[in-house]
Amino acid sequence: MSWRRWALIIILALWATFALRSCYEREIVVEIGGTYQDMRKHSSARFNPLYSGGGTWWGEAESNARLRFIDPQYGFVTPVGSRFTMGFKDNILGDVRISPHIEPLLLNDALAVVLDLQEQWRRAGWINKKQKTFLSFADTPQWRAQLRDVNKGGTTYWYAGDKYQATLEMDRFKDRKHPEEERYKIILSVGKPWTPYP
Repeated sequence: MSWRRWALIIILALWATFALRSCYEREIVVEIGGTYQDMRKHSSARFNPLYSGGGTWWGEAESNARLRFIDPQYGFVTPVGSRFTMGFKDNILGDVRISPHIEPLLLNDALAVVLDLQEQWRRAGWINKKQKTFLSFADTPQWRAQLRDVNKGGTTYWYAGDKYQATLEMDRFKDRKHPEEERYKIILSVGKPWTPYP
């Protein structure tokens, strides 16, 4: 085989790798208080056009994407997720909501997601200030029993000083694609504090 053919094979392999990574690793870069234009400029996932009517409006990602929350101290990254929506006032980003998974997860996988997010927050200085009434998620028999109860689930509230608030919810979910399995959905909401800072 000639060197030209080998070079072509290598180029095609590199291109295919890049294309696959672009497909599966799209991300939306979020800065609370930043502009719609900055979000679009730094994000690799497509997003709804800017609403020209102004005022308060919601937009959503046009594909699955990971959330990269940027802040010099409090930043974090989620897995690739779905149902990615953001709230704006005119063109200023106020809050974001995402399910940090593409489809409902098995319990072990769902716990891995929420535990990783909590660990990122702890390292960055976020605090669960409602720990007495809304315990942080943990991989314990008590938490597993609570999550398996369709009437309970779990919610935890995290604060980055008085700058941001994050709410992490996890509930059992009846997944039609996997009716014989226990599946769980996660919802993450982040924005300026919307409940009083404890």
